[in-house]
Amino acid sequence: MTTSLLLAAALAGFVYGITPGPGVLAVLGIGADQGRRAGAAFLVGHLVGDVLWTTLALVAIVGVTAVGSLVFDLLGLVSGLYLLWLGWRAVRAGRSAGGEAACARVRRPLLHGLTFGLTNPKAYPVAVATLTALLSAKAGLLTWAMLPALVGACCAGGFAAYLIIVGLVGAAAVRRTYRRHEILITRASGLMFIGFAAHAILHAAPGLMAPRRA
Repeated sequence: MTTSLLLAAALAGFVYGITPGPGVLAVLGIGADQGRRAGAAFLVGHLVGDVLWTTLALVAIVGVTAVGSLVFDLLGLVSGLYLLWLGWRAVRAGRSAGGEAACARVRRPLLHGLTFGLTNPKAYPVAVATLTALLSAKAGLLTWAMLPALVGACCAGGFAAYLIIVGLVGAAAVRRTYRRHEILITRASGLMFIGFAAHAILHAAPGLMAPRRA
């Protein structure tokens, strides 16, 4: 286990935790309406789901890496295309006829955060896609023995992201900025997803295009 691999896993967990998606947009909405304490309660519940989906995503990633580089490259390509689709949807986000942003807001704290984190249908594929994109350069180093340390590093990165979110979400300036620029924030997150998509596809392409022995 190398320090660079742990740092890459922690960075992946941080990016997964802090990049605006359904959970982050939900906690921003809660913080804008109910304050920092309610937002923190939501994230505590949501963290349980993050640990579950991150663990399952890493199991899948290590598993396909153990099978062979071709399978991992295929996973990287699919993950990149999925992130590209998510990013494009976010970039094109608009407001509904009633004037509200297209993304849904969750307004109940701890229990709702737990339910949201465990049942969010996008959590697993986004975790797989994000972790694959950011760990692809280290794919050859991944083994089953590293799984507990990788999960711990990802969770540490996600927890750090949540501390930053909690620190920001209750601030009056953040509330005003979020209400005023919610669509812009969503579109900016879309551009980040597109960047990760490009990273994943660029790492997968050489392996997929390389000649293979019959």
